[in-house]
Amino acid sequence: MGTLYLVRHGQASFGAEDYDQLSPLGQQQSVRLGQYWRERGMTFDAVLTGTLRRHAQTWAGIAEGAGYRNEVLPLEGLNEYDSAAVIATIHPHKLQKPDTPELYRHHFRLLRDGLTQWMNGVVSPKGMPSYDDFLAGVTSALDHVRQNFEGNVLIVSSGGPISTAVGHVLGTTPETTIELNLRIRNSAVTEFQFNPKRHTLLSYNTLPHLDRPELADWVTYA
Repeated sequence: MGTLYLVRHGQASFGAEDYDQLSPLGQQQSVRLGQYWRERGMTFDAVLTGTLRRHAQTWAGIAEGAGYRNEVLPLEGLNEYDSAAVIATIHPHKLQKPDTPELYRHHFRLLRDGLTQWMNGVVSPKGMPSYDDFLAGVTSALDHVRQNFEGNVLIVSSGGPISTAVGHVLGTTPETTIELNLRIRNSAVTEFQFNPKRHTLLSYNTLPHLDRPELADWVTYA
C-alpha cells in the first residue's frame, strides 16, 4: 500500500508571452510546501514530474524547502494540454491579454467550451494529441506508480493531468473533470492511496502548507 501525492505547479506567468515560468510567488509557494513537508518528516520513495519548465521549477522549490535529494523521473504524459491551441479551435482570433476580470472570465469560458469539445472528440487542437491519447499519458504514469513503487510517491504536474487522473479514478464525465481542472489551485496537493490493482482518491486540491492567516494572499489559481 502506498500514497501518491500529486502537486500542481506553483503560480506561473498567466497572461505573459511565456506562461511556462513560475512567478516569484509561485517559487515561494513551492518552497513553502517543501518546508511544510520537512516540518512533518515527509520523505518520498520516488518523484515523477512532467517535462515542462514550471514542473521542474516547482520540484526545485519543494526540494529546496525540504532538503530533498531525490532523483526525478520526467514523463511527457504528465505535461499540460496547450490552452491556447484549445481556445483557438473555437475562437480563431487572437485574444486580448486577460488583464481585467471580464477578460479573465472570457478566457476561461472559452477554455471550458474548447476543452468540452476536445474531450468529446469534436475538435482537434493544433499540435496536441487526441484526448484519448492525453488520457493514456496520464494513466500510464499512474500505472507506473502502481506497478513499481510502495510508500510515498510524488508527482509534480499541472491542473489538466491531475484533474484527468482524478476523473479517471472516480469515473467522472468530461464536464465534471473540466470543473475539477478549473478549480485546482497553485501548489495544491491531491492524494491517492494505491496498491498494485488500483488508485483511490483520499483528498483533492488541498493547501495545508498555506493554512495560515498571513499566507491567505498566497492562494492563486493560474
